[in-house]
Amino acid sequence: MLTIVLIDDDPISTFVTEKLISKNVNEPCQFYKYQSAKAALNEIYNIKPNYLFLDLNMPEMTGWDFLDTFDTAQNEAQVYILSSSVDERDINKASKYQIVKDYLSKPLIKKYIKSIFN
Repeated sequence: MLTIVLIDDDPISTFVTEKLISKNVNEPCQFYKYQSAKAALNEIYNIKPNYLFLDLNMPEMTGWDFLDTFDTAQNEAQVYILSSSVDERDINKASKYQIVKDYLSKPLIKKYIKSIFN
């Protein structure tokens, strides 16, 4: 079973992402959804996800703050930024994080899912 963590303060975006992944991935998936990056950080090491989808612009703790705090030695999740920002500066900044596999724009589309999960 694949374990997937979705961190996004927009519940509609999270709902759409979960449904799209569930429909297009042949393996059973267990989802953990967080509207707060801080809350996710408190539980992530116990969950040990295979995949993590992270929004950047959130209150309290941004996606950048999460990435700066996240201990990659304790977790082998494939991290994907899923953001509505198409700012080149964000895309360039994301590429500087070794743990970030890709920067994807919202909403997640079938083509992305096929490349991530195959």
